[in-house]
Amino acid sequence: MPSSEDKGSVVRWLVCGATAGLAVDIGLYPLDTIKSRMQSKQGFIAAGGFKDVYRGMSSVLVGSAPGAAIFFLTYKYINGQMKRSIRGRDALVDAVSASLAEIAACAVRVPTELCKQRGQVNKGTRLTLICKEIMETKGLKGFYQGYGSTVAREIPFSIIQFPIWEALKRKVAENKESGRCSPLEGAACGSVAGCIAAGLTTPLDVAKTRIMLTKTGPAPGILSTLKEVYTTGGMGGLYSGVVPRVMWISGGGFVFFGAYETAIHFTKFLD
Repeated sequence: MPSSEDKGSVVRWLVCGATAGLAVDIGLYPLDTIKSRMQSKQGFIAAGGFKDVYRGMSSVLVGSAPGAAIFFLTYKYINGQMKRSIRGRDALVDAVSASLAEIAACAVRVPTELCKQRGQVNKGTRLTLICKEIMETKGLKGFYQGYGSTVAREIPFSIIQFPIWEALKRKVAENKESGRCSPLEGAACGSVAGCIAAGLTTPLDVAKTRIMLTKTGPAPGILSTLKEVYTTGGMGGLYSGVVPRVMWISGGGFVFFGAYETAIHFTKFLD
């Protein structure tokens, strides 16, 4: 449990994480919609093409802030505790902290992502109808369809992204008198880290999207989905949507980490 001196930081991490999550998910939602439609089994045009790119956004408004808040709370707390006892292994600590934070955040993120992606690729589906359909066909556990594939995507992504982000920030801070990055510099570091991580983990994102869009029957496994995608579409299929994904996460990294760093700067009074 956080100590008494950490309680102010806990509130600050929650507020800043929620701010960052909302900023990126609302600002870059159209790119995410295009990516999901490119990865869907029915094909880009059939899934909606460039029309109604804000479709399915209601689930994001509900789940984005809590998911990002839980992530940053878990990440910052575990990161701080580990660095007190493990010296000289910053990259390892950053990777482990981010992985555990992703597992915690996925408890909120997966139901949100599931409803969002079904709304993005299916016309005329409101959030209430999507939720009703999931409950009627698969019950409460249906909201966690794709949990394993989401975690399998997010952990490698975070293992790549967060150590790079933290290392770039440390490198920038070394060359400054203040010893700290500005919010703009932190945002730029996040953009570079996100770009690299997004490109490398695209196949896992394709598998996650296909699994979440499966409406009937048991959800397929990650390996079988990757095999099917490769068999039908080759390497191009595994990397379908890579351009909007890299653009979305590179831009999203800038917005996400920029919003987080800015919120951290303006919420010092909470410590």
